[in-house]
Amino acid sequence: MSSVAERYQRFVDLHAGPGPFVMPNPWDAGSARLLESLGFPALATTSAGLAFATGVRDGTGALGRDDILANAATIVAATSLPVSADLEGGFGPSPDDCAVTIRAAAAVGLVGGSIEDATGDPARPLYEHAQACERVAAAVEASAGLPFVLTARTEGFLHGKADLDVAIERLREFERLGADVLYAPGLPSLEAIREVCAAVTRPVNVVMGLLPEVWSVDELADAGVRRISVGGSLARAALGAVHRAAAEIRDHGTFTYAAGALPGPVATRLTTGGAGA
Repeated sequence: MSSVAERYQRFVDLHAGPGPFVMPNPWDAGSARLLESLGFPALATTSAGLAFATGVRDGTGALGRDDILANAATIVAATSLPVSADLEGGFGPSPDDCAVTIRAAAAVGLVGGSIEDATGDPARPLYEHAQACERVAAAVEASAGLPFVLTARTEGFLHGKADLDVAIERLREFERLGADVLYAPGLPSLEAIREVCAAVTRPVNVVMGLLPEVWSVDELADAGVRRISVGGSLARAALGAVHRAAAEIRDHGTFTYAAGALPGPVATRLTTGGAGA
């Protein structure tokens, strides 16, 4: 098993590589091992995937810091890959909350994580600019000297504040404050992605599988993207397969879905650390 220092260095090197890398999002130890077996170089947790698996709503506070980090720790322990975490809004409104979350994330072996500017309050979906910056600054300070790649996120495009100029302004300020990676989920077009990437010098993460629009790795590379994640979309794809299979049983009394299922020995091998697909 790789040491935290080795995972961190590999993660840093991936961001400095010649092109973008894809960092898919497992929701438990088994899915992490399966993704590692397919050759991906790094993984990221997904709060949405964990919420689906535990039967709660994502983004409502139903999953707290301890829940998120306990899940992340099982993923870290299951794989030799660098693992970054979806740390939501730092589990509290204050800069100190964000700092505590970053230190706790590093303590479970995570080598990266994201802090976002969403409040969880529909009446005030984003923190005001000054507070959002104070929170990122506290996260940067907490990560200093730790083997940790900090991603700063602005969430306007997911919360009814779809203003590209505002998103770029925030990302530029987060970069100035020392965030390692910048991220504005939900950007609506390749041109918007290109503008974000051109506006900053730090690596930009883009999520695929969130919106109906999809672009290839090559298209995103041409736009300047350095890192690609998939959020909760793999978990939703898995749920979609279960839903279709169960609907077939209910509606037709047939079981043809099993022809497309992984054979038991293969599923066991891939989710317990076997190599190869």
